[in-house]
Amino acid sequence: MKQIVAVVKPYLAERVLESLKRAPLEAVSVREVKGYGRQKNYLDQYAGSEYSLAFLPKVEIELWVEDARAEEILRKIVETARTGRMGDGKIFVLPATQKMREISF
Repeated sequence: MKQIVAVVKPYLAERVLESLKRAPLEAVSVREVKGYGRQKNYLDQYAGSEYSLAFLPKVEIELWVEDARAEEILRKIVETARTGRMGDGKIFVLPATQKMREISF
């Protein structure tokens, strides 16, 4: 079992989730996050005016998949989320060594 954490631009999150709709996923978690990478204090344009951001909005998509399907899932995420511009995001792949017992709240 692998845990895949993809941090993508907010406007691409729905597109990434749509591309994974038919993939057999064990679980998915989505949250809004803020951060920065190499762009640091990147100056951007929004609605015609420039603004400076220390942290840019991103969406973190956390997936749990079987080992055999991990490469396919990674390929789909990259194909969908890559724009070729700075700040596309990051993908982390972690081994999920133990399955936690499900607890209902």
